[in-house]
Amino acid sequence: MDLKKEWKTYALWIGLSEAVGALAGLLTRDGTKYFAQSVAKPPLTPPPAVFPVVWAALYALMGAGAARISLLSPSRERTVSLRLFGAQLGFNFVWTLLFFLLRVYGFSFLWLTALWVLILWMTLSFYELDRPAAWLQAPYLLWVLLAGYLNFGVWLLNR
Repeated sequence: MDLKKEWKTYALWIGLSEAVGALAGLLTRDGTKYFAQSVAKPPLTPPPAVFPVVWAALYALMGAGAARISLLSPSRERTVSLRLFGAQLGFNFVWTLLFFLLRVYGFSFLWLTALWVLILWMTLSFYELDRPAAWLQAPYLLWVLLAGYLNFGVWLLNR
């Protein structure tokens, strides 16, 4: 594989993932301030400064996994995996808007549950093609489980 092409592929997928996260953060910056200051939160909620750092790392891992898949020979399975990647990235983006901008915590929890299923499906799809690409998604799966706990707790505490 051409090293220059490989580097560009990683830059593209990681850049895309980070851009989606950055746009979501930009659109919800007032909502995240409100959340930090005014919303009752469940135990184990990390400090606000942790979230952007963790999400930046997770978006990079997501993108790196997608890059590994995109570098494989074209196939139906590769196409399905990359479509699942796009679907979960879109669901991730929308969840941020639902939770922080619209503050529909109950619906956000249902949406996040669907997102987690999509992430799992994508990860299993990646696993069939490239195990390291799948393992790069493990922190994301675990973090979204924590996000589910936090989202559910916020919903219960702020009804």
